[in-house]
Amino acid sequence: MAKKGSGLLVKLVSSEGTGYFYVKKRDPKKLVEKLSFRKYDPVARKHVLFKEEKLR
Repeated sequence: MAKKGSGLLVKLVSSEGTGYFYVKKRDPKKLVEKLSFRKYDPVARKHVLFKEEKLR
């Protein structure tokens, strides 16, 4: 059976302040800077910037 990668789960929170978030896996060895994606926020009903936060 294949071993799953040792990825770190992070939460991508909407910059609109709607409270909507995505959960993403990232490799802490390869990426030093924080993740930020432009994705769809269904609460705001538009594409906005999502920034990385720690998943608690």
